[in-house]
Amino acid sequence: MTTQHWSGRAAFFLATVGSAVGLGSIWKFPYMVGANGGGAFLLLYLVGLALAVLPLMIAEFVIGRAGQGSAVTSIVHVAKKTGASPLWGLIGGWGVAAGFLILSFYSVFGGWTIAFAVQALQGGATAPDGAAAGAVFGAFLADPGGMALFHAIFMSLTALIVIGGVSGGLERALTVLMPVMFLILIGLVGYAATSGGMGRALTFLFQPDFSKVTWKTALDAIGLGFFSIGVGIGVMITYAAYAGREIGLAKMAISTIAADTVASLLAGLAIFPIVFAHGLDPAGGPGLMFVTMPVAFGQISGGAIVAFGFFALLLVSALASAISIFELIVAWAAERYGIGRTAATLWTAILCGCMGMATVWSFNILADVHPFQPFGILKGKTFFDAIDWLTSNLMLPIGGIAIAGFLGWTAAGRILDDEIGGRGTGLEILRWLLRLVAPAAIGAVFMAGALA
Repeated sequence: MTTQHWSGRAAFFLATVGSAVGLGSIWKFPYMVGANGGGAFLLLYLVGLALAVLPLMIAEFVIGRAGQGSAVTSIVHVAKKTGASPLWGLIGGWGVAAGFLILSFYSVFGGWTIAFAVQALQGGATAPDGAAAGAVFGAFLADPGGMALFHAIFMSLTALIVIGGVSGGLERALTVLMPVMFLILIGLVGYAATSGGMGRALTFLFQPDFSKVTWKTALDAIGLGFFSIGVGIGVMITYAAYAGREIGLAKMAISTIAADTVASLLAGLAIFPIVFAHGLDPAGGPGLMFVTMPVAFGQISGGAIVAFGFFALLLVSALASAISIFELIVAWAAERYGIGRTAATLWTAILCGCMGMATVWSFNILADVHPFQPFGILKGKTFFDAIDWLTSNLMLPIGGIAIAGFLGWTAAGRILDDEIGGRGTGLEILRWLLRLVAPAAIGAVFMAGALA
């Protein structure tokens, strides 16, 4: 049973928002919306949040506070309370394994944000055109030593925060990081409003064009909400284990998703006006942040300062999210092996950092190596491509479906009543969302990803 706790509602809220926002909301959300036509995709994204992500987040909150331990321990405790098999704890182990793999490459991308923030300070994060920006980004990816250095710096920063514990590390850091993130976002939106492209950005984001909607668009929208907020691996179980009884879990889940959505929309309003004002492509894909935006910064007054604010924003969001995945692993390791937080944190940083080198090398010295060639689904993929595919298209969906099924069918009764409070229509709707709707939506995304 955990002895650590958040100091109150505000701390828990900042922690869950930090975990939910991350690079998925600040980086992936804008380019996915851009690649899928804007407003119609956004509307489908919101529907997916309501029907699949919100119920699953509430489920993780319920399991965590009822179980009072790591993801594995909490699920086992809830299973025992409800007369279910403790083998359900394997779901938590599955989530920890997924978290380890995700953190290994997430830390590499976090290192990119540090590198470009440093470049911005030196005036090197702007470019006159796409070719120049692409050359800079390509040179960075081709340097395994530089990528490894920034990967190590990012992993070390995350470890230093986690090693301080819930109140002395996570809470203290998030109390600073989250307000800073939203202040930078608002500042960038204010600047973007002067660029001349805000009208087109608002139309693009909020005027749905349903002629661009396909089944793939709908599944991509649901998948973006599921993967960017990070439910399905047990992070929210771990965070909720530190939550007091005075916190309303359903209201907290709604507030967290609302704050994440606001952050995502602010990111879009900070990026798209600048993109449109300078005739750039909003469907720039993953390179939107590291290739397209430097071109925009190169065309505006004070571009170097704006570039630094932008990449500082990416760094803060990446760090807040990485902390939560790190804590998922550390909480389990400390319980499983009976070691202190310091030892668990250091071992996690070392092992995960070493695993991350497979991602670093996938962009340079191992770019032409496809180690899983005999496996049809992974054929032609680099180490990073394979890890990304396995976690995104296999491990997270299976984990999400398992958590929804566990609480919806096996442990729903007394646990939901105790943790959410009372009986009523809302609670019954939540049960059926967990039993049928959320698993069906996640399963559809899973099948689409598995067949891609």
